[in-house]
Formats: sequence, structure tokens, C-alpha cells
Amino acid sequence: MNDIYIGVYGASGFGKEVMPLVRQQFPHLATEQFVFIDDSNNIQQLNGYKVLSFDQFIQHKASIKKVTIAIANSKVREELIEKLNTESIQHLDVKAENVIRLDDVMIGKGSILCPFVCLTSNIKIGKFFHANIYSYIAHDCIIGDYVTFAPGVKCNGNIIIEDHAYIGTGAVIKQGTPDKPLVIGKGAVVGMGAVVTKSVPAGVTVIGNPARPLVR
Repeated sequence: MNDIYIGVYGASGFGKEVMPLVRQQFPHLATEQFVFIDDSNNIQQLNGYKVLSFDQFIQHKASIKKVTIAIANSKVREELIEKLNTESIQHLDVKAENVIRLDDVMIGKGSILCPFVCLTSNIKIGKFFHANIYSYIAHDCIIGDYVTFAPGVKCNGNIIIEDHAYIGTGAVIKQGTPDKPLVIGKGAVVGMGAVVTKSVPAGVTVIGNPARPLVR
């Protein structure tokens, strides 16, 4: 067990929340076997854990290295994943102990499911998905790759959320129907507290209740 080294990529607010979840999954490992990875932070320690650069992490002598990426920006997340793949680092799935997962739920690798997340039934989720605290996904939803849910997202049934979409804190997405699911397009952003009642085109940011495109 001493040959395992585990990193949380991102020494920020979300990283601080993810580290205890990672520790729960590996209760027999020592504190020094867990580190934060951050290339833009000058601090050397955070909440009792070392903060290393990526190069320092790679140079560690442990033969088994696993990493989760606690960064909300999905484009940055994708870039870091490619970096980890180059070094053959294992991707870590993180799941709080009280996550609810019902029937026929498929989740791709590298997900982070925070406390009180609920995934009901007949759901397909892509790789490197983030669901922050108190978010839920209801029945018959399809979630793409690198999708991010901020805290308290309410994703109701028969919804399709495409790759790299970001759903803000407390957003509510109205339920679609089996023959006409509501679609959140690729790279779309749903603002904090927005109530989405119709499909959102790719790359568009919507805000408000009912949600409407943000005019810049």
C-alpha cells in the first residue's frame, strides 16, 4: 500500500472539498500518500497536505499514481487529462459515501460525485463528469463528456446535455419528453439560478427565469 500516491489536481476551493472524499476511499493510506497538484499556486501545503507541481508529482518514486481533477473549467480539465495520459497516470473516480445511484446508471471514467448527489434510473453519463453537492439527475437523461454541475443543479427527466456544458448553481432544467427531450447544446452555459424551459443552442449562455440568452 505504500507504493500508491494519490493526487487531487487543483488546490482551490473545489479541491479542498474533493480531498476528504478521496481520503474516504482509501482509509488505509497514510496522509503523506495524498497531495494536491497545482502548477499556478505558490503555497507548499494546504489543509495538512503537500502541494506539488505536476513535474514533482511525476517524479515521485511510487509505482502506482492516481489523480482526480478538481477543476470546474472543462476545457482545462480536458487539457490536464491529456497531460496525465501522456504519463500513463491512472484516473480516479470519486464518489461520496452518501451518493444515491439507482437502476441502469452508466458513468464514464474520471467522475466526481459530491455529497448528496442523486442519480435516479436509466441514465447515461460520459467521462470526467462533475456533480457538486445536492445535484440530481432524473430518469432517462444523457449527459456528455466533461459536463460540470455546480451545487444544487436540478436536471429532470428526458434531458440531453452535450459535451463541455456548464450548469450553474441552483439551475433547474425542465423535464423533456421521450419523443422530444430538452437539449443543452455543446459548450452551453446555464447561469446560476436559471430555470430552463426550452432547449439551449450550443455555445450559448442563458440566465434568468425563464432562461433567456445573455446579451453581452
